[in-house]
Amino acid sequence: GIKNGETTKDGLFTLLEVECLGACANAPMVQLNDDYYECLTPDTTIALLESCKAGNPPAMGKWGSLPMNGQVSCEGPKGKTSLKEIVVPVVDKTRFEKGEVDPAKIKKLMAY
Repeated sequence: GIKNGETTKDGLFTLLEVECLGACANAPMVQLNDDYYECLTPDTTIALLESCKAGNPPAMGKWGSLPMNGQVSCEGPKGKTSLKEIVVPVVDKTRFEKGEVDPAKIKKLMAY
């Protein structure tokens, strides 16, 4: 194997540890070039690297790479359990017509 900052002898893979790739719900994950592979296990990580080494990386979905455990998104096995409704805030479109902003009222004006 290789350690952080090293490249494999064949030059195909370089390991770089990064702070965050924004996939907490689908961790652990890796980024290979521009593609993200999520929900990895030791076995699926090995399979992914072997597949890429053979020039046959997993197919991309409509929105990019898919979680390696067969999930379609970051939803859990029960599907969506919260945030099921879209709430459209009511915003007064005339709120800044006079060009003045009162910092004490900004959250209300921005419909927070």
